[in-house]
Amino acid sequence: MALPRSDYYQGVLQLRDVNDEIISFVHNRINKRGDVAVTKTVKHQNGLDLYMTSQKFIRILGKKLKDSFGGELKISSKLHSKSKEGKELHRVNVLFKLSKYRKGDIVTVRGDEVRLISIGKKTFARNLKTGKKVTIRSSDLPD
Repeated sequence: MALPRSDYYQGVLQLRDVNDEIISFVHNRINKRGDVAVTKTVKHQNGLDLYMTSQKFIRILGKKLKDSFGGELKISSKLHSKSKEGKELHRVNVLFKLSKYRKGDIVTVRGDEVRLISIGKKTFARNLKTGKKVTIRSSDLPD
């Protein structure tokens, strides 16, 4: 496959508050794919942005990150341009922000011990005493 132009990209994978394990995970997934390239990397104080050549792959990778490591995933797209035929061309931004907590962690919330089931906009857990599924506000999670 020919290398894409250095300014070409279909979307950005934004990694925030991530560790070396996650960065290795992402690079391994990219290297396994011969049809995807990172054309630019921008480092930030709390993470990095990877400009990539495949929207579909960025979306899939974001979901794999959330499934594997927990955390928050936000996917957005914006109109970039229109082709000569009038077709709209969009670029996608996928933000993955690692949570302090991981799926399976046991924490105390409002005096009850719970096991975290999923972490994101809404966090779900199972009360270890009653076995009931509960919804937890991020403000209720211990610091």
